[in-house]
Amino acid sequence: MEITAFLARKLARRFRTYDSDGDGFIEREDFTQAGERTTKAFGLADDDPKALRFQGVLVGLWDHLASVADADRDGRISLAEYQHAFANGLLETPESFDEGYLPFLNAIMAIADEDGDGRLTVDEHVTWTGALMGLSENDARGIHDLLSDEDGLLPTRALLDAIREFYFSEDPAEAGNWLLGSLD
Repeated sequence: MEITAFLARKLARRFRTYDSDGDGFIEREDFTQAGERTTKAFGLADDDPKALRFQGVLVGLWDHLASVADADRDGRISLAEYQHAFANGLLETPESFDEGYLPFLNAIMAIADEDGDGRLTVDEHVTWTGALMGLSENDARGIHDLLSDEDGLLPTRALLDAIREFYFSEDPAEAGNWLLGSLD
C-alpha cells in the first residue's frame, strides 16, 4: 500500500489517538487504559462481560498490531513503525479491513449503544470517542452530524463505512476522512 501524504497525515492522527500518555509511542498499556476509560465512561464494572469482551478485543488488537508493526521488538510502536506496517499491507483491502475491524466495532457498540438498536445517539458517540480516543466533543459531534441518519442516529454500518474511508479514501471530501477531527 502506498503511503500518500494524505494517508500519512491520517495515520499520524490515528497514532495520536492510540498514544494515551502522549509519549510518542503506542504500547499495550495505551490500549488497556483506553479500554478502562471507555468502560468506566459507560458505568461498567471491570468484571462486566461487556467490559471483559471489550478489553479482550483491545488486547487482541494490540497483539496483532505489535506483531506486524513493532519492528525492533521493544514492546512499543513508533509512528514510523506504525506507518511502515501500513505500507507493508496491514490493511490489504477494504474487505479484509471489514473482517478484522468488525469484532472491535461490535464490542464497542455492545458498550456504547445503550439501547441496543444498532445506532448511536450523539451523546453515546461523544462518550465513546472521547473516552477511547480522546476526541474532542466538538469533533465527535461534527462527525456524528455528518454520518447520522434522518433520525439523528449513527448506524453501525455508517460508522464502519466511515472508518473504512478513513483508511482507504484519498478524497478529502469523504466524511470518513475527518472521522478523528482535524488532521493537523
